[in-house]
Amino acid sequence: MLLPVAEDEFPHLWQRPSYEVLLARLQKLRVEPRVWGLRDSRAEILKDQAATAHDKREIISFLSTIISSSLGWLGDDDEREVIWEEASKRMSERCGRTAMGEITRCWPFSSRDYGAFDLTIREPPLVGDSLGLKTWGSSYALAQLLQDIAARCLTHLFVLGAMSSSHEVLELGSGTGLLGLAAACTWRTSVVLTDLPEIIPNLAYNVSLNQKVVEDRGGKVEATPLTWGSGREGTAAMFRELNRYKLIIVADPLYDDDHPDLLSAALDEQLSKCSDARALIMVPQRDEITQGLLNTLRDSLARSQNPLVCLEENVVAGQDDWGDDDNSSETSNIGFWWGVFGRGRA
Repeated sequence: MLLPVAEDEFPHLWQRPSYEVLLARLQKLRVEPRVWGLRDSRAEILKDQAATAHDKREIISFLSTIISSSLGWLGDDDEREVIWEEASKRMSERCGRTAMGEITRCWPFSSRDYGAFDLTIREPPLVGDSLGLKTWGSSYALAQLLQDIAARCLTHLFVLGAMSSSHEVLELGSGTGLLGLAAACTWRTSVVLTDLPEIIPNLAYNVSLNQKVVEDRGGKVEATPLTWGSGREGTAAMFRELNRYKLIIVADPLYDDDHPDLLSAALDEQLSKCSDARALIMVPQRDEITQGLLNTLRDSLARSQNPLVCLEENVVAGQDDWGDDDNSSETSNIGFWWGVFGRGRA
């Protein structure tokens, strides 16, 4: 005799639940990746994920019982195979990337000048020093300013035919790709997004995830590795032709003492030597350390072989989710400095 199972309970296998009951319960356990909103900080999201740990243990126990059971009371082998397969899928969903603190966020953009669009960005769990796996506040802050900065400082680059390269814009240190993807959408142009090799898999995933949004708005994007200071060996072919790009963008690139000189060298190698080439840089003013790194960068750019000087700069207010994931402090309000650099004399 098959006993009825309450709708909110996990079926007990000793009750010999029917194929239909097991299948329906397993399908209800399907994990659909949640897309978080802009106002949800990473710490808050991870707290929410941790709160489900008890339920997760109970579910995994239930799934393990099914996978290890012979399911001998079911009608035929096909039914058993379906139940085992569904249970295995639910187990994988809870033991793979979704179970390790992965976050997917939706970032909205709206302007009467370029219309509204959303970008969906995946952030894997932070591992070690892989800060490029997190979307920092500066990327969103600068992305929202792209149209205004272009109209104010970069109008000469957006005249039809002004850029000779098929890859018109280069982004250094793209991280999760929010800024570069927004640039492709907002400016309706081609953008090459770059970062360290270990960051590229997630960056490429986000490029693919937003491909249709970008192409529908007349843009084009691709992700490829580029390590500052690595020399020409092992560098992608497109970067061996030096001084190719007339416009380079970069947000929040300075974390260590050697970063200003490394970034300065990368800009010196990749930015065109022509007088109308520009580099757009944003650095959040978190504390005296980041302010000092910015001053070092400006000095390094001015002393480079092909000097870059700041032509226009400003500071805008924004929110920065810099704290440790275990830190319960709220997202902080800070100033985001941005500057447009061009070729000049030190």
